[in-house]
Amino acid sequence: MATVQRRVGLPTAASLVVANMIGAGIFTTSGIMAGMLPAAHWVFLCWIAGGTIALAGALCYAELATRMPEEGGEYAYLKRLYHPALGFLTGWISFVVGFTVPIAASAMAFAEYALPETATGVFSLPHKGLAVLLILLFTAAHYLGIRVGSGLQNLLTVTKVLIILGIAGAGLALGSEASPGTSATPEAPSGNVALGAAMMLVMFSYSGWNASAYIAEEVANPRKNLPVSLVAGTGIVICLYLLVNLFIFHALPYDEASGSIAVVKRASVEVYGEWMGTALGYLIAVALLSSLSAFLMLGPRIYFAMARDGLFFRFASAVHPRFQVPGRSILVQGALAMLMVLIGSFEQLLIYLGFSLSVFPFLAVAGIFIARRRMIGESTAARVWGYPYVPLFFLACTLALMVLAYLSRPLESTAAVITVLLGIPAYLLWVRARAPLPSR
Repeated sequence: MATVQRRVGLPTAASLVVANMIGAGIFTTSGIMAGMLPAAHWVFLCWIAGGTIALAGALCYAELATRMPEEGGEYAYLKRLYHPALGFLTGWISFVVGFTVPIAASAMAFAEYALPETATGVFSLPHKGLAVLLILLFTAAHYLGIRVGSGLQNLLTVTKVLIILGIAGAGLALGSEASPGTSATPEAPSGNVALGAAMMLVMFSYSGWNASAYIAEEVANPRKNLPVSLVAGTGIVICLYLLVNLFIFHALPYDEASGSIAVVKRASVEVYGEWMGTALGYLIAVALLSSLSAFLMLGPRIYFAMARDGLFFRFASAVHPRFQVPGRSILVQGALAMLMVLIGSFEQLLIYLGFSLSVFPFLAVAGIFIARRRMIGESTAARVWGYPYVPLFFLACTLALMVLAYLSRPLESTAAVITVLLGIPAYLLWVRARAPLPSR
């Protein structure tokens, strides 16, 4: 069996968490949330609540990753704790949703920042055309064998952080407080369904808090570095997200932020002026390219690994003879992302993704109780702080958010459930295909 070496240190592991979390979400979702919620303080409460849930999840994954320091994250945990079918389903969701939707969302966010923003927040044909073209270009680039090393990944992460600190920090120092900071009727959200949809957008933005767990087999001194990378990376992002939101609602009246996808660009124009604000919008668009590129590079490698195990489409294991990349896997990933751009709105894609990706972390964290009962990895485990209350808090919050999201957006949530269920017959087909033929 092929093995990898433990060469990933704490800085790279932590930066991987930060890089995976900071993407299209923080630059877009607060404006959408402002269209759902009646006042800015509700938006802040959602971001704080989402950060608390993400931090609880990171603490739980620290124990899972040190008990089972293997590649693949949920794929490894669910396969071992429950059944190989659940491990397969995590890869299935990664293929159909987990990487495809973030690629589409990053491209759509780039288009919104690079082109004039639409008044209604609905993507126009030029915006969708640019998003599709962008995915096509990056798919071609990765197909031709372009590689991004850990040094470049760290550089891109630092660039993102500096962009956020520079725009938000300077904006808070230079700008004057917007008035009003709330809507005309600062009451509670109408029912809980709007809050549930808003929280799904927040959890999409926080997705990636478990990133370093996916490379647990490559992290040096995993018992120490995995928990620190997960918790530190998540903590850094929580602080940055709150800073960005403070900047947005310090710069813009709430009704102007409401429904705006390129909300950070709009706030930048308000504080820095039209020319500089537009230039900073382009800078944010460039920062989004690193997320798009990373997803396009990483996703096909996961399918490649699963295909080699006989648990994915055979084409995904094919390596291009000249460029030495899983070329067919890259092409299919890009094609699916372009399809997502064409058929869905930005908001629909984020809620669809948020619901889909809530299921397997829920099962993984519930698996902590199973792992402890079976004494799996006792000698290497970094036990979660506050057990059993922290895992139970994460499970209760995640379940409540899925219920609220389903009540708020039944179409997108049902589509997510159907996507997961379609993986079951796919798994059975693969199992049958791998079964040895009966002897005569």
